[in-house]
Amino acid sequence: MTKVILVTGASSGIGRATAQRFLEAGWRVGLIARRAEPLEEVAAAHPGAAALPCDVADPAAVETTFAAAAERFGRIDALFNNAGIFRPAALIDEMPVQDWLDTVQVNLNGMFFCARAAFGHMRRQSPQGGRIINNGSISAHAPRPGSVGYTATKHAVTGLTKTLSLDGRPFDIACGQIDIGNAATEMAAPQAKGVPQADGSIRPEAMMGVGEVADAVLHMASLPLSTNVQFMTIMATKMPFVGRG
Repeated sequence: MTKVILVTGASSGIGRATAQRFLEAGWRVGLIARRAEPLEEVAAAHPGAAALPCDVADPAAVETTFAAAAERFGRIDALFNNAGIFRPAALIDEMPVQDWLDTVQVNLNGMFFCARAAFGHMRRQSPQGGRIINNGSISAHAPRPGSVGYTATKHAVTGLTKTLSLDGRPFDIACGQIDIGNAATEMAAPQAKGVPQADGSIRPEAMMGVGEVADAVLHMASLPLSTNVQFMTIMATKMPFVGRG
C-alpha cells in the first residue's frame, strides 16, 4: 500500500525539497503551507501530491486541513512537522514583543496544532499508527547570538518530541526529531555570506545541500514503526556547531 505523508512548510526550502523527494520515492504527499501557488506547482507535476493551503498557526484551519487530507488519501502515515519562521536577530530587550509572539505561534503552537491533528488521525485510523517527525534545529542544542525567540521555541520542540514519543507508544505512533544545521535554503542564505558568531566576529559558514536533509527525512519515515530515530543531527560538516562559543 502506498504510504501518505503530510509536509508542512512545503512551499519552499526544506519542506519543498523533502516533499519532492517523497514523491520521487512513490509516496503520496499532502503539501501544506500558507501560499497556495507554490503548492499547486508541485502538485501539477506530481499526481500523487495534493495542495492543501493552510496557516499552521490557525488551529481550526489545521483541523480542517488534516481531516481533508485523511479523507482524500484514506489515512495519514507520517507528518513532517517542518513549518517555521526566524525573525531578525536582536537582544531580548530590543526584540519586538510581536516578533516573539509570532515566533511562538508558528514554531511552537503551529507544531503542536499539526502534531495534535496527526496524532488523533493516526490513533483512530485502521490499521492504527504512524510517524511524526518534528523539525528541530541546531538551535535546539545551542543558540546563535540574538536568537532568543527561535532558540526557545526549538528547545520546546524537543520537549514536544519526547512527550509524543512516549505517549504514542500504545498506539504505534513513533515520534522523532531532525535537527538541521545550515541547509542551503533561501532562509539560511545569509549564513553563507557572513553571520555573527559567539566571539563577536562576523564570518561566513559552511553549507550543505538541502537534498541531503530530504534524504534523511525519507530514511526516518521509511523505517518500520517498531524502529525510531529519536533524534538525528544533520549538518554542514564544517559549520560552527560543536565549536560555538
